Amino acid sequence: MTALGPVKYLTIHCAATPEGRHVSAEQITAWDKAKFGQTSYHWVIELDGSMHRTLRDDEKGAHVGGANTGNIGICYVGGMDKAMKAPKDTRTDAQKKSLLTLTRTYRGRYPGIIIRGHRDWPKVNKACPSFDVGAWLKEVGE
Repeated sequence: MTALGPVKYLTIHCAATPEGRHVSAEQITAWDKAKFGQTSYHWVIELDGSMHRTLRDDEKGAHVGGANTGNIGICYVGGMDKAMKAPKDTRTDAQKKSLLTLTRTYRGRYPGIIIRGHRDWPKVNKACPSFDVGAWLKEVGE
């Protein structure tokens, strides 16, 4: 595993799975290993809000093409409507609470960390994480 480097960013992702469908952190990790040859995210948040560490903070993930150095990746299960036709903010209340816990933890651990959604990175043309991270952070007082 490649070293992460100094932490400067935290990027929030969705798994692009249908609303309400349970997918385990282990399954997401297996998909990522099959597609990218490694684990992508540092954390996966399942529907019930359980937080699963999948990489240590000093390990580099594979979650933002060309921008993984110094970048912590958090993925929540969901992000698509039930029919898999459109992106949708499907975060459960439990997932929102866990996501807030993690963002606050990383803000405390790495002052000045920049938190953004996957879609907020330059040259990324996707809806992930299916909600506006900046607006959500303001809404929750972060």
